[in-house]
Amino acid sequence: MATSAGIAGVAKSIERLLKLRFGEEEPTTGSTPTKVKLVTTENFRRVDLPALTIYLFRIDLNRVMRPAWSAAGYEDGRGHLPLDLHFLLTAWAADAEDEYRILGRAMECLEASPILTGPLLNSLNASIWTASDSIQLLVDEVPSESILRLFDLLPVKHKLSVTYLARVLRLDTRPVVPDMPVGTIVEGLIPSVGSMS
Repeated sequence: MATSAGIAGVAKSIERLLKLRFGEEEPTTGSTPTKVKLVTTENFRRVDLPALTIYLFRIDLNRVMRPAWSAAGYEDGRGHLPLDLHFLLTAWAADAEDEYRILGRAMECLEASPILTGPLLNSLNASIWTASDSIQLLVDEVPSESILRLFDLLPVKHKLSVTYLARVLRLDTRPVVPDMPVGTIVEGLIPSVGSMS
C-alpha cells in the first residue's frame, strides 16, 4: 500500500478534498474565502480567519488488521503496519454562525466522499499509493472529555471542532533482504580425511 509518506499523503488528501469543495461552495457569508489548512500545535496561535484547520492529533495501530498483515509480511518479506489516523477539524471565523457553517460544510463534504481512492488520494510523489489503495473517513467517536483534555495541551482555548478517523492506512516497508548463511574461516589448519590412530 503506502510508503512512509502515506501519513502525510492522507492529510494532504483530506486538505485537498475540502479545499476543492469549499471552492465550489463557500461556507461563510463574508467576502473572504475560507482557507483549509493542515496545522501543527504551534500553528494554532496564528490562524487567518475564516479557516478550517486539520490537525493530526493521534496515530493508532489498527489492532483488527494487524494479525493478518503480520502473517502476510512473513510470507512476502515486507513489514505491513496498519494505522488509524485521528484528525481534529476546527472552524475559525469572526462570528459563531460562520464557524457553524464551516464545520457543517466540512462534514457534508466528508460524508459525501467517505472513501478516498484513485484521484482523491493526493500523491506527494507517484510512489506513495498503488491503484487499489483506499482510505475510509468517518466521524470519530472521541468522548468530549478527551477533546477538552486535548485543548488543554494546545495553545488556544476550546474551539468548536469535530474529530475524524481515517482508516486503514497500511504502511509497507521495503522488502527485507534475507540473512546470508554464516561460514567460519579458520586459518593454519590442514583438513584431514580421517582420524589418526
